[in-house]
Amino acid sequence: MKILLIGASGTIGRAIADELGSRHQLVTAGRNSGEYRVDIKDLASVQALYAAVGELDAVVCAAGNVHFGALAEFTPEQYAIGLQDKLMGQVNLVLAGQHLLRAGGSFTLTSGILTHDPIVYGSGASMANGAVEAFARSAAIELPRGLRINVVSPTLLSESLAAHGAYFRGFETAPAARVARAYSKSVEGAQSGQIYQVN
Repeated sequence: MKILLIGASGTIGRAIADELGSRHQLVTAGRNSGEYRVDIKDLASVQALYAAVGELDAVVCAAGNVHFGALAEFTPEQYAIGLQDKLMGQVNLVLAGQHLLRAGGSFTLTSGILTHDPIVYGSGASMANGAVEAFARSAAIELPRGLRINVVSPTLLSESLAAHGAYFRGFETAPAARVARAYSKSVEGAQSGQIYQVN
């Protein structure tokens, strides 16, 4: 398969590349790294990426920014970071890609554990993640030509424990390599409309 991987330079993205790269043709893209540059918030940028890459069998997104902060201090502009980037950025990939993927192809998006297990300062992430999952469930019943869509919802990565563990007390962690196998299940499996939680 020819797979477009967005966010390949991140911890999860590198693990996905290791998982899928040995048996598929990977094309990488990102805001500041990868073979191609793309700003997923900008639909025109996404369309230009697809035009440059050509026909694809799958799109995997391991990118998307959100703002963390106290609810009492949150602003609409800070919520918009997650809505425009993590939510609409991934929606843009589907909107533009649904007409270009080969029949039977797939989209795999990324949400996160804060959808259903929130933390203090995480309301922006919880909101964006939940919207990504709701979008994918709905899109799954409308995508044409046998196209599929799923979401991977990882817990805190083992590799991120030192940096972020203070905000996730009591959470189980998962190594990026195990999280990457959920992306493999989505890309190489047959299900659609699923949320693969990796706890």
